[in-house]
Amino acid sequence: MKKTRHFKIADLNISITFCESEKNDMELIPSFLPFCSDNEPVGDLLFSLTVDDTLRPIKDAKLVRKFDTGNGDTVVYTLSDGGYQYIIRNIADKDCCLLQANADFSECRCALTGNKVMRSFGLNDALMLIFAFAGCRQDALLIHASCIACNGYAYPFTAKSGTGKSTHTSLWMKYIEGTELVNDDNPIIRLINGKAFLYGSPWSGKTPCYRNVKYPLGAITKIERAPQNSIVRMAPIPAFATILPACSSMKWDSRIYNEICNTITSIVETIPIYTLNCLPDKEAAVICHNTISK
Repeated sequence: MKKTRHFKIADLNISITFCESEKNDMELIPSFLPFCSDNEPVGDLLFSLTVDDTLRPIKDAKLVRKFDTGNGDTVVYTLSDGGYQYIIRNIADKDCCLLQANADFSECRCALTGNKVMRSFGLNDALMLIFAFAGCRQDALLIHASCIACNGYAYPFTAKSGTGKSTHTSLWMKYIEGTELVNDDNPIIRLINGKAFLYGSPWSGKTPCYRNVKYPLGAITKIERAPQNSIVRMAPIPAFATILPACSSMKWDSRIYNEICNTITSIVETIPIYTLNCLPDKEAAVICHNTISK
């Protein structure tokens, strides 16, 4: 018997249907529980995903590329009907998920393999991928950032891995009164009627922070390590160049890529983007707060 669960993420409706299986259920995605909706969704679905282990690879799929996510390789294929097929592998190079999607990622199916840890990894990665590419139709961006909220606004911090995003947000929480963590890895930015909002998401990296919350977006800040603390607002072109690589995108799909670029352009036009050159200290948090929260 199939079981369908409904969710609302960034004010967008999604559904996940688990076909009868002793191995696949909500225990694989506990981070989605804060986003569950007990009622039938009002309005259209952003996407539906059916988890069905009888799904098999489409053999005439054409290879696009293989890329390293940092947690394993993902292999991308195009299908003859314009859709996509993905093979999601873990860090041990084991297949965890076969995902097939239509061209706009509104209807998807996947099959999971391996033990519970592998299945959980594969399903979470598939859902994050689907949301990133379906969400662009609704001006929603999944951005790699650590994000706090302070005085009613959200402030995401981007940086190269290992630079200190989480360290900086922890400094805000320690030294800036009224600060709380929203998400530590993949919050969602969405434009609604020309206004930018930031949402918590079910994907938060190594920090379990899965909050179903929404805040107006105050500013975006890129963190760079430096021998002294300083902050400067970016011009539009470098601001765009900063945000684009922090967002999940598919350069080989011009429609999706252009929609993502258009959303980023609108954000750059309405939201201040900063570079914070800093040490991992209290002064960095204070200087940053005093500048971006004006």
